Amino acid sequence: MLDDRFHVYDTTLRDGAQQEGLNLTVADKLAIARHLDDLGVGFIEGGWPGAIPKDTEFFRRAREELHLSHAQLAAFGATRRPGAKAADDPQVAALRESGAPVVTLVAKSHDRHVRLALRTTLEENLAMIADTVAHLRAEGRRVFLDAEHFFDGYRSNPAYALECVRAAAEAGADLVALCDTNGGMMPAELGDTVREVALATGVRLGIHCHDDTACGVANTLVAVEAGVTHVQGTANGYGERAGNANLFSVVAGLQLKKGRKVLGGDGIREMSRIAHAISEVTNVTPDTHQPYVGLSAFAHKAGLHASAIRVDPMLYQHIDPAEVGNDMRMLVSDMAGRASVELKGRELGYDLSGDKEVLGRVTDRVKELEARGYSFEAADASFELLLRDELAGERRRHFGVESWRVIVERHADGRLTSEATVRLTAKGERVVAVGEGNGPVNALDRALRSALEQSFPELARLELADYKVRILEGSHGTGAVTRVLIESDDGSGDMWNTVGVDENIIAASWQALEEAVTYCLLRAGRDPE
Repeated sequence: MLDDRFHVYDTTLRDGAQQEGLNLTVADKLAIARHLDDLGVGFIEGGWPGAIPKDTEFFRRAREELHLSHAQLAAFGATRRPGAKAADDPQVAALRESGAPVVTLVAKSHDRHVRLALRTTLEENLAMIADTVAHLRAEGRRVFLDAEHFFDGYRSNPAYALECVRAAAEAGADLVALCDTNGGMMPAELGDTVREVALATGVRLGIHCHDDTACGVANTLVAVEAGVTHVQGTANGYGERAGNANLFSVVAGLQLKKGRKVLGGDGIREMSRIAHAISEVTNVTPDTHQPYVGLSAFAHKAGLHASAIRVDPMLYQHIDPAEVGNDMRMLVSDMAGRASVELKGRELGYDLSGDKEVLGRVTDRVKELEARGYSFEAADASFELLLRDELAGERRRHFGVESWRVIVERHADGRLTSEATVRLTAKGERVVAVGEGNGPVNALDRALRSALEQSFPELARLELADYKVRILEGSHGTGAVTRVLIESDDGSGDMWNTVGVDENIIAASWQALEEAVTYCLLRAGRDPE
């Protein structure tokens, strides 16, 4: 457990869950909490018990099912209602009954919000803050206060915003987190405000930023420079509107750039895995360009970059990717030079440094195919097959295709059926197979497997995980050139991508499908005949 001088406070399960399209079950929230604990955060905000039944259930189950190594759970809620007593407020009671050792209260600190949203007086709002904090402290809870809309409130009425901070601290709150709730602050102005508040109050401060101006992470780091010792954020930057400050970028910036140990354990080396694991739970497609943890965060495409990286990888990387559990990747495209191809080959396990002729042929072949519409940066498996062919001096496959055809039939009742026939040779025998599917590509896939599974039973594990079609620029109408990308999986958890290009969408799909099957057999240890 880290000491208490600096807090990393995650609010994915509450504020992050407000993202459009994100709907977490209680089981999802428990799973994410375990991943966040593996990362080493100090606090996990579990939700708003009493206001949201699912969050009440989360805290009930957490008492039995969550065994945290680094983090403490925090329950989120509001100060008591105007004109009531904190001890009698049912929402405050739900915070007590949650069992969470920490309670984070949200309070208005913008005078206009007090009058219009709470419909009460400025004096009563201060009393609500003080009464609720004091009550929960007396009940043995540690209390943090989120000063909502603080920066807008400070701009509007600085004296009142400061009174809110002092009221919470004097009642026993451990700290007050200044919230850029609208996400509209710029780093320099925010830093100046934090310094002024710290000087005027002497209170321990935290920061809670949204990303509406793409400054959420920058504002958080600036606030730390200005003196806050408690940072809030969400995994992968989840949150409503443009999201919250991305906690992964915040902690990486603090720990790797500023040399501050802010996470418990060595979880930062697992950060990329954790980011993707949380994406799987939320069912939100990972942002491949996310700093530090994205698939493309350390991906290099330009030939000039590749030439430098071959000498020293750090010439075009700001950190060693392994520090956050990520990897450097080389992308092969029409921008590729020999250095890019050589490094990509090395990444795939092929040493081309001693064979300049093959290296030149592969580079030329890549550029030629990319000019026709292929995209090898998105299809590593197709690139590896091309590379193997050039090394062998011929196209080598496990089977030879004689012909294929597919028929799509519309029935009188409106049903559409597809039937494909594949004729091929495998292990010296000619095979003819027929497959039916819900579309022409599905029918071809079934026919191809049917033809090959007797010779190669491992193909039963092959699954087509994704299928993408793109009409390429420079072509027009239904005669346009089409690129098809197929993502495949053999049950091992590793995915691979293959590409096909043709004016005929079915022909492009067949190319990608045939290469997907070939690559599956290579992964299974089958050598081409």
